[in-house]
Amino acid sequence: MNGGPLVWARGLAKRYPVLGHRGDRLAALWDVLRGRPPRRVVDVLRDIDFEVHPGQSVAIIGENGAGKSTLLKLVTGVLTPSAGTVETRGSIGALLELGAGFHPELSGRDNVRLAAALHGIDAATLAAKMPEIEDFADIGGYIDEPVKHYSSGMVVRLGFAIIATVRPALLITDEVLAVGDENFQRKCIRWIDDYLAGGGTLLLVSHSMYHVQKLCRRAIWLEGGRIAAQGDVFEVSQRYLAAQEARRAGEQAADAPVAGLPEYRVASVAINGVPGSGAVSVAMGAALEQEVVVHSRDGQAPVMLNGWVRADGTPVYGVSSEMDGVAAEPLGEGRFRFRLVFDPLTLLPGSYRLRSSALDGEGLRCFDTFDREVTVTGSAREYGLARLPHCWREAGE
Repeated sequence: MNGGPLVWARGLAKRYPVLGHRGDRLAALWDVLRGRPPRRVVDVLRDIDFEVHPGQSVAIIGENGAGKSTLLKLVTGVLTPSAGTVETRGSIGALLELGAGFHPELSGRDNVRLAAALHGIDAATLAAKMPEIEDFADIGGYIDEPVKHYSSGMVVRLGFAIIATVRPALLITDEVLAVGDENFQRKCIRWIDDYLAGGGTLLLVSHSMYHVQKLCRRAIWLEGGRIAAQGDVFEVSQRYLAAQEARRAGEQAADAPVAGLPEYRVASVAINGVPGSGAVSVAMGAALEQEVVVHSRDGQAPVMLNGWVRADGTPVYGVSSEMDGVAAEPLGEGRFRFRLVFDPLTLLPGSYRLRSSALDGEGLRCFDTFDREVTVTGSAREYGLARLPHCWREAGE
């Protein structure tokens, strides 16, 4: 595999004996002692083939129970495969289950020394890097306290600080970062962006398609323990979302805002100069201007996410200011304005909801959502959701 992929998997499978009934454990133990395979098994993963090459950023997506975390554990060697092969090359930094790899009785500093030794970092190099680790983790005097006294957020801070300092060839992580506070999440995302820009390789598990599309260029969709699709992140994630919509029979749950007083709040939405929350009408082909004011509790500039949803819940289109590289316009006193224009509006006549969502400055978390009904009027006879530019060619052309 010299010069080849960092991760190479062929025919990878993981299965466990079924232990749901009385006597199953005894029967499974008896099978092991007799050298026989378990009589009743459940396949968590089957026939998994994929590669991760240097410099790639790959997301693993799928519903709960699809086998995502199990796949990461097979890649990192935490679990052994029941069938197939997985090989890795180069240094690997893994952030999987919360606290995995930390000795609870040892202090944070001693755990750092232990992790450094496992990564091949000598004492002199670690001594030079320790201030950087302490600064990144930012847990103060707790660095010398036993890890068993840490909160979940402090464990994540220390774990990521070690990874950030080591800068492995391959970073593997699931959604443990979701327990960190907002400022630390921003720091981690900025570090990951810099890590990828410098040629790093990422293997990420996430349920958030917004984060998946922001950080990754490729995706693997797991369904029922098998690969349903893999390839370009936008194509695969859109297929996954479409399957989710079909499974819910057209019912889509809105993104839930963060509990408690939101850091970012949609203060007002005006459509074509009409403020408030009432429905508005716009002619197909006319211009629609959406003016959104977002209040930021800490004065940090937010990100605005725009989404069109048909009345039956079918998603139509979504785009954020972060995607288009547009900065919020500061109005003072923690208020920021976004103005987005659709000209011409190419949606076909029908009823829609125009959704304005307030996200943090890194475009990571949705804090507040505001919907307004929009009726698109017109006499178009086409089918579907939007008019696509087209032309008919005459005979002989």
